[in-house]
Amino acid sequence: MDAVPAQREFMLSSWDNAPPAFYAGTAAHPVYVDHVRPAQRAPGKPPVVMVHGGGHTGACYLATPDFRPGWAPRFAAAGRSVFVPDWPGHGRSPMGPDFARLGTQDVASALLELLERVGPAVLLVHSASGPMAWWIVEQRPDLVSAVVAIAPGPPANLLADLPDDPAAILKLRDDARAGCPVYSGEESPVWFGAEFAAAYWANAPRFPRQAFENYRRSIVPESARILNERFNIGGRGLRISDPSSLKGHRILIVTGDHDARHPREVDEATASYLGAEFVWLPERGISGNGHMMMIEDNSDDLAAMVLGWLDANNC
Repeated sequence: MDAVPAQREFMLSSWDNAPPAFYAGTAAHPVYVDHVRPAQRAPGKPPVVMVHGGGHTGACYLATPDFRPGWAPRFAAAGRSVFVPDWPGHGRSPMGPDFARLGTQDVASALLELLERVGPAVLLVHSASGPMAWWIVEQRPDLVSAVVAIAPGPPANLLADLPDDPAAILKLRDDARAGCPVYSGEESPVWFGAEFAAAYWANAPRFPRQAFENYRRSIVPESARILNERFNIGGRGLRISDPSSLKGHRILIVTGDHDARHPREVDEATASYLGAEFVWLPERGISGNGHMMMIEDNSDDLAAMVLGWLDANNC
């Protein structure tokens, strides 16, 4: 992807030598990146790029709201080099004046530029970054060693084209098969209140409820366009051209049993379409997880499960 010319002077010759924090992304949409280094890198293990979902930042991988180490330091302790970007306009990544119209492909293109610096890498994504991962793999399969997708959004190929009509979308708000869509006017960013966060992101039994207020403080405004595209409102979601282009890739999709927007049949259909391995956590004897499983009370066990899958698949 195109980058500011001066950035080429700072292309990383080896991800082992990456600084603890740096900027990547495209000229129009820079991204801030935390680099969590292992004390001793496991030989032959590619780095992991951990990408947050909508309304969040990379902080959800760095630490949990109840002050336990997050997935990034846990993966680093297992010998993995970990890169944690903030989407453009999120966290420490600059917000442009057109943030409300920032698109899914804009973010995906910025992340692809990061992968061009540090890849091949394992791409670990969550929620609204799912469609970005499917697009990235199709564009540059050589830069993605594997995809681990936590309750990911599907490619828009699998979604119904919802009407570009706020009243019609309101009638579908509680329809899990449609993703419980919400219409967002694209004249301004979308802010999430405590009630929304409690209903959709902090609703699971394993969420550390005593730390809800701390978690709530980490939530950031979101591009209205990204939200509309995630629900495929007006048929504008990010699609892939050919699902067979992903079927040669190692892909793991993980879903919990308390995620309102990700019932089993929805994420299992995504896995089938992409040729991915699907893990429904209750079948592993793990219950009570919701949408934010990387910060829930069994996050260490889930990190170990993902690391085990990566090792078993030589990723």
